[in-house]
Amino acid sequence: MQKVIIVGATSGIGRELARIYAGSGNLVGVTGRRQELLYSLQLEYPNHIVTECFDVTGSECISHLERLIEKLGGLDLLVYNSGIGESSEVLNWEIERKTTTLNVDSFLEIAVYVFNFFVRQGHGHLATTSSIASIRGNFQAPAYSASKAFQSVYFEGLHIKARKTGLPVFITDIQPGFVDTAMAKGDNRFWVQPVDKAARQIVAAIGKKKWRVYITRRWWLVAKIFKWIPDWVYHRMG
Repeated sequence: MQKVIIVGATSGIGRELARIYAGSGNLVGVTGRRQELLYSLQLEYPNHIVTECFDVTGSECISHLERLIEKLGGLDLLVYNSGIGESSEVLNWEIERKTTTLNVDSFLEIAVYVFNFFVRQGHGHLATTSSIASIRGNFQAPAYSASKAFQSVYFEGLHIKARKTGLPVFITDIQPGFVDTAMAKGDNRFWVQPVDKAARQIVAAIGKKKWRVYITRRWWLVAKIFKWIPDWVYHRMG
């Protein structure tokens, strides 16, 4: 039985991940800002899910996380799934600020704490749900794509750092394409996958200790194409 924390489990991918891990007999700690949604999830798996309601942008974030680890009696895997992605076509400072606060500052605070926790413990697995949007800049949501690029690049650095420790500490950067959640906005979506399928592939990738995974697997092709499209072509797209 693993002790798992899903940061951001009130809806979408995070909620489905919690269901899968709890349904497999693991002890799962779930976080989010809406207690009623966390409680309803706990009712589904009363013997396998514990809750801790808090906002990751708050000053007591790490205290709440430590409390949840104590409730679980330890920690083997943490998935950072909290995030925001709003359109900012007319560049809006408030949207950009909220996006980077959650997707960069709060992400970084938790990632640093958990990585050091796992190194002290001698083992553990840290994963984040970044995005296929991390590959290139996006004029509709520039802070979102930039913040997800920060997560992906930072996790590559942590992956290397973890390997150099010689400890069984693992890092996984999860890059979903379009998944049928509230985060998937826009009219030009394609290859939209159901949440349960995406979550199952994420769990499988984490189980295989992959350091980077595209969800669903076909998005690997999109990632490669986006990386190699010449700037003069990409900058005229959209």
